[in-house]
Amino acid sequence: MSSEAEESARRLTAIAEYRKKLLNHKELESRVRKVTDMFCNWVTSVRENLRAAKKEFAKTEDDLKSLQSVGQIIGEVLRPLDNERLIAKASSGPRYVVGCRSKVDKEKLTAGTRVVLDMTTLTIMRALPRELSIDTINI
Repeated sequence: MSSEAEESARRLTAIAEYRKKLLNHKELESRVRKVTDMFCNWVTSVRENLRAAKKEFAKTEDDLKSLQSVGQIIGEVLRPLDNERLIAKASSGPRYVVGCRSKVDKEKLTAGTRVVLDMTTLTIMRALPRELSIDTINI
């Protein structure tokens, strides 16, 4: 009988060890799931940041290309003629009767407003901020 008692004691200890290992496995599995979820969230945020950075990069590239394109003149609005045409003085000297791009707010195009003119069509492409001299900025 002692061998049966020893056998049942061994079985009970083996079952107890199995339960401990099973609980330990479940705990480790839950930790792995948490870490995996955190990693997935991190990867998602990195992808979103990358997408935003690519979009900003593309916009900056387009802006640079438009600035590098030949055919833009800086000018100044002298006065409006009617709703569609204005008189603008180019930085090189001559005065032109010019049209305006549809996206430009025509109410902002008052006398003295600095503008960018397309060289071929003499169309106002956009309004520029007013020019400040260095002496004015240092005051």
